[in-house]
Amino acid sequence: MPNSIQQPQPFDIVGDPVLIAGIGQGFEATLNWRVHDGHDERTGFFNVGGGTGEHGQFQVQAAIGSAAFQLDRLFVEVFEESAQDGSEINKVIVPVIYGPRIVPGYIGFRLHLVKAGDTLSKIAQQHYGDSGQFQRIARANPQLVTDPNVIFPGQELKVPIGT
Repeated sequence: MPNSIQQPQPFDIVGDPVLIAGIGQGFEATLNWRVHDGHDERTGFFNVGGGTGEHGQFQVQAAIGSAAFQLDRLFVEVFEESAQDGSEINKVIVPVIYGPRIVPGYIGFRLHLVKAGDTLSKIAQQHYGDSGQFQRIARANPQLVTDPNVIFPGQELKVPIGT
């Protein structure tokens, strides 16, 4: 069984700290985590399993608030370092969306089920009181919204909410 990340799921919206959970094993029971956007990163390590080959569950709160991320999209990585040469092995990577880059004071998101006649501007007006904030919703849903002028009934969009 390879290492796995069960939380966050691909394209989840995350805040600070990023909660990382899964199952894994590492050399001497140590795994590493990294959260990055390609410009800045935060890293750490944790123990998992017993260190003699068994897998164990893990849950880590990865504090990333001091990072100077430039992008909405981050990558959460869990990996072990090779005992032979220190290289990164058994790496698992999950792409996520960083809520604090989209809305100030990010606290979570609401789900909005798209109905006939909805537009991103209309949804933004409903949730933010400002139709001009439609890009927040597009940025939070890159796997669903490839063109902000095209959404479909039945889509479930994440609407990031801040303070």
